[in-house]
Amino acid sequence: MSSATPAAAADQGQVIAPGSTIGILGGGQLGRMAAMAAARLGFKTHIYCPPGDNPATQVASAATIAPYEDDGALARFAGAVDVVTFEFENVPSRTAETLARLKPTRPSPRVLHICQERLREKDFLASIKVPTTRYMEVARPESLERALREIGHPAILKSAQFGYDGKGQVRIDADSRLDEAWSRMGAPIGILEAFVDFRLEISVIVARTLDGNVVAYEPVENQHRHHILDTTIVPARVTQAVAMRAEAIGRHIAEELGLIGLIAVEMFVTNAGEVLVNELAPRPHNSGHWSIDGCVTSQFEQFVRAVCGLPLGSVERHSDAVMKNLLGDDVLAWKEILAEPGAKLHLYGKAEPRPGRKMGHVTRLTTKR
Repeated sequence: MSSATPAAAADQGQVIAPGSTIGILGGGQLGRMAAMAAARLGFKTHIYCPPGDNPATQVASAATIAPYEDDGALARFAGAVDVVTFEFENVPSRTAETLARLKPTRPSPRVLHICQERLREKDFLASIKVPTTRYMEVARPESLERALREIGHPAILKSAQFGYDGKGQVRIDADSRLDEAWSRMGAPIGILEAFVDFRLEISVIVARTLDGNVVAYEPVENQHRHHILDTTIVPARVTQAVAMRAEAIGRHIAEELGLIGLIAVEMFVTNAGEVLVNELAPRPHNSGHWSIDGCVTSQFEQFVRAVCGLPLGSVERHSDAVMKNLLGDDVLAWKEILAEPGAKLHLYGKAEPRPGRKMGHVTRLTTKR
């Protein structure tokens, strides 16, 4: 979507000054922490989200509760804000395009369109020569067997759209039943990816602003439990060469996307030291939560700076850190965590703990530099 298209007409490179209102699509914990960071810089925030348990609305200046497809509500929302962004990528493309005709929308609808569908995302990465695992589109159940002959076992079948925290992902081994795998994947179109025998998973968060300035947080190491991020270790336990390669890949992706905002690049580090990109998330990311307590500029403040066209902040890490998600009933240990010296507790204000639900996180600063 070029700058000449109607969907981008509202964005003429405006700097959004403190005192303005940032419109955020999505009412989850990422929106909540972004709104809190925005308030510290003197911005107001207006959350747009469907009905539900939306913790971002507890700390925002205003909220619109309506479906993403409600054109009237979107128009009123646009009229109340100075810039639009999003806290998760499962916003309908049409919603972003509608808003981009009315107000600067950052990242652009094009970035959202690429990153919210795995096939488009992988094809984009291939087009800019970023290494990934081998993959194939699987458009119907009958195509799966043929794709497996090309990719081999084991492989991972993923829904092409709207997957996160392991949703819509199925491992296929030589003895797996393909009809069951397709049913469990649960989407009309899938992507089959070659299994990566990785040493560890890392991520790099990159910010890019209106003038093309780019900064990258150093790589962090991510450990998952049941496909959900459990622990982030900072810095990642990788060689300097791997860290430099990962940062360079993240910067390259941000520049090729023409990103205005923040993007998290999730990667595998193989036993041979290769760096393969797994997924992109064009917004603040769970693996960046450590930066609130361990970095000069948190990812959420950086997000606000980038979206508004302000100078980017320092990404210097002043402490080593270990961030642990509080999933489901883990949050019930809040009192013990508060009594622990050096532990920084962040609760998201969600009403009900459920298995696997992200209720908060705790960051432990381990070493002063």
